[in-house]
Amino acid sequence: MGRVIFALMKREYYSASIPAFCATTTEKVVGFLTTGSAAAGFPVEPTQTGAWVQQIEILQSALQGKEGKVYFEYSIPRMGQRIDVLLIMGPVIFVLEFKVGAKEFTSYAIDQVVDYALDLKNFHETSHKQIIAPILIATEAAAGLFAVSATASEPTLLDPIKCSSSQLPAVLQAILQFATGPKINPTDWENGRYCPTPTIVEAAMALYRGHSE
Repeated sequence: MGRVIFALMKREYYSASIPAFCATTTEKVVGFLTTGSAAAGFPVEPTQTGAWVQQIEILQSALQGKEGKVYFEYSIPRMGQRIDVLLIMGPVIFVLEFKVGAKEFTSYAIDQVVDYALDLKNFHETSHKQIIAPILIATEAAAGLFAVSATASEPTLLDPIKCSSSQLPAVLQAILQFATGPKINPTDWENGRYCPTPTIVEAAMALYRGHSE
């Protein structure tokens, strides 16, 4: 079976440099997200707007003084889903999944953010060799201990980190201190092709889950 290569297109609803994002009003960012969702054929419910508002406010606080680029609602074509937020900072691709209002970290949510990271690692050509850090944020969870480590099977894929919204700045900083390598150029990264082969990605996800049990 041959590979299916998706043509280059704007995969996210909103993107900006981190300084530009932090300087933009919440209302303006929500406007971009709403427009992007409508253009994709998905009406926006009030609950989604509320979730975006909280995500924006959490991130604008956590990213003050940082450099890089932020992408909201980044498409994973093979899965038919979108990453809540993807960050490019230094040598790291951060995959952020928000559970707004949640106090617990469910196994489903952990699998979800890991699956997104694995999909990028295996099938987005400019993500193959990069460090990818999946982070699950339960916004109302109590702050707990966390550790930064690489998976046993793939040294450039980090184990998922679970954190509260208040812990996010510390988590991002800890990962940046852990990671080594050249800074990722966001423009070069964006130009990478997405070439999914379902049987391989599903096997990779199953393998990772088997090692983590």
